[in-house]
Amino acid sequence: MEPITRRNKIVAALKKNKTPVSASVLAKKLHVSRQIIVGDIALIRATGIDITATPKGYILTVEESIDERYIKKIACAHKAEETKKELYAIVDNGGELLDVIVEHPIYGELKGQLNISSRHDADLFLEKISKSQAYLLSALTQGIHLHTIACKDESVFERISEQLSAERLLYQD
Repeated sequence: MEPITRRNKIVAALKKNKTPVSASVLAKKLHVSRQIIVGDIALIRATGIDITATPKGYILTVEESIDERYIKKIACAHKAEETKKELYAIVDNGGELLDVIVEHPIYGELKGQLNISSRHDADLFLEKISKSQAYLLSALTQGIHLHTIACKDESVFERISEQLSAERLLYQD
């Protein structure tokens, strides 16, 4: 297979999937090594297509995908120990937590891909944080952060907002 054809197939596979796709899965599908896929992803990015590497694999940014879900950002503020409550409020009400964003005084916007869509995903994320003894990005901003949330429609997003508000997890000026 020609390299350009393979790269087009990679982009098509990422557009088709709303969840991350690992380099190993793409490699198996296209009958090449994982390293070839990693190189192809770098070349695809160089053409201006915005592909994000997550712990679960590659995903197109929301703008690049053909995502038809309702997607909106929400401002939250809470202590680290309230993170589980926040994650569950989002996924239990039908949302997917796409990312976390903080505003750093030196680096500007810092963004971490999450792609958490279930309690299982939330528990794995929290377990990873605990085992690595890493800090949440929101630790850099006294708990203030943004999340991009994807859901079926605006009513689902409103339900998520209402629960986060009731739990006192939303940022209040």
